[in-house]
Amino acid sequence: MRPYRARDPPSPRRVERNLGDTISTADQILTAQLTGAARHHARWRPLTADEHDAAVAALRELAAERADLLAQVAGLLEGSAEGQPDEPLKRQAAQLCRDAGADEALIPQWIEKGRRRRANALPPPFGAPRRIRPGQHPPGRGG
Repeated sequence: MRPYRARDPPSPRRVERNLGDTISTADQILTAQLTGAARHHARWRPLTADEHDAAVAALRELAAERADLLAQVAGLLEGSAEGQPDEPLKRQAAQLCRDAGADEALIPQWIEKGRRRRANALPPPFGAPRRIRPGQHPPGRGG
């Protein structure tokens, strides 16, 4: 029997490849907290210098040197916001994460994942409703 050995934290290469598919529960909680804090500090107007500095300081303190998680939050916010009514608010929240020290190299990959999540969450496009009368076959089913 092999002795128990704690798993090494994922390397940046592994994080880039999997894009968080194997993220720990603690990291998921921290990511949720960072997302909430970034959205809490974002406003529908430009932030004042004091507001910006306070928001960036709060995110840095919460992130505790986790630039990869700040990049994840920034990328997912930007990717999921494109074309949505709250896009300016989410972009400002993402910029706060960038200013707090997000890893710029990881953000484009998370933006793409945010786009995929948004596309999967949107309702499917429907064609014109068709009523099929009794005895009729659905389109493409013969008869």
